[in-house]
Amino acid sequence: MTSTHTPRLQRWVKSTYSGGEGGNCIEWAPDHARATGDYLIRDSKDPNGPHLTLTRESFTSLVEFAKNYG
Repeated sequence: MTSTHTPRLQRWVKSTYSGGEGGNCIEWAPDHARATGDYLIRDSKDPNGPHLTLTRESFTSLVEFAKNYG
């Protein structure tokens, strides 16, 4: 896992559970994941801030954690 500044030209997608009223949401870049195998994750409240780069396994674990404890 790494943390870097957000690429500017990515298509970012919010969680379908976010509901659109703000709060604690994350976004991910599915096109980037399909192209490279790296899963970019960022805080939706800070789109110009840093992002995390996760492996497929780490991303899957994060999603499972959010489902179980979110």
